[in-house]
Amino acid sequence: MNSSMISASVSMGALQQKLDLLADNIANANTVGYKRKTAVFEDILTNVNSHLKDFEQDGRRTPLGFTNGWGAKITSMQLDLSQGSLQETGSMTDAAIEGNVMFEVRPDGKIGGPPAYTRHGAFQLIPLQGGGRELVTNTGHPVVADNNGTPDFVTVPDVYDLSIAADGTLTATGPAGSTPLNLGKLKMAEVVRPELLQLSEDNLYVIPSDLLTSQPPVVRDPETEFAIRQGYLEQSNVDMTAEMTDLMMVQRAYQLSARALSSSNDMMGMANNLRG
Repeated sequence: MNSSMISASVSMGALQQKLDLLADNIANANTVGYKRKTAVFEDILTNVNSHLKDFEQDGRRTPLGFTNGWGAKITSMQLDLSQGSLQETGSMTDAAIEGNVMFEVRPDGKIGGPPAYTRHGAFQLIPLQGGGRELVTNTGHPVVADNNGTPDFVTVPDVYDLSIAADGTLTATGPAGSTPLNLGKLKMAEVVRPELLQLSEDNLYVIPSDLLTSQPPVVRDPETEFAIRQGYLEQSNVDMTAEMTDLMMVQRAYQLSARALSSSNDMMGMANNLRG
């Protein structure tokens, strides 16, 4: 197999991954809190081959050599955490984030279980057996709050309404004359290394188990400013115009690589059929 076939076949594999990524972004253009994914490409190997000395002529300005590439690959897929637009819903259990932080939840329903993170703030209050209602995501994962330095789930007593302040402070307000209840503060996490987060089900992001205690951390307590907007939802940050433009460019690059592979195969076939 010659170098042109190797370069074309390797590049086609990377471009197929990019097409899959773009398809995922486009499919989630209307998903609340979705963050678009981007790909980082890198040359696999580049050789600089020298020309014969006969090519060295007076007045030549270009280097005496040519570059031989071996295709490209995707080295990483990263999250684009840029802000999505906010849409007012009027629901007091909906919450949108302004800033580079995420809500913390527990997919297994246990406060000591592994954490997951999301920007999908379409929360709900579901009744508990012993009374009261628990704040969960739209798929039933409990939302975590910081209650005097201790992580805990958010439980709102019956006949009380939930109020969420801009800093994430949770307050249960009851009928007239009743005393408001402090329910702690939403536990937020600032993403330090978004390339290490893995997209899980239900629009959740998780940290691989071998990186939970890594240094530097993947997420940390917020050190940047953020604000929670109650009664709003953050829309996907996918720009359909940009995604469709990328899709057309990647498709053309894929077609070019496929044509190069086909041409190389034809040339090898002609060489094999030559008769001396």
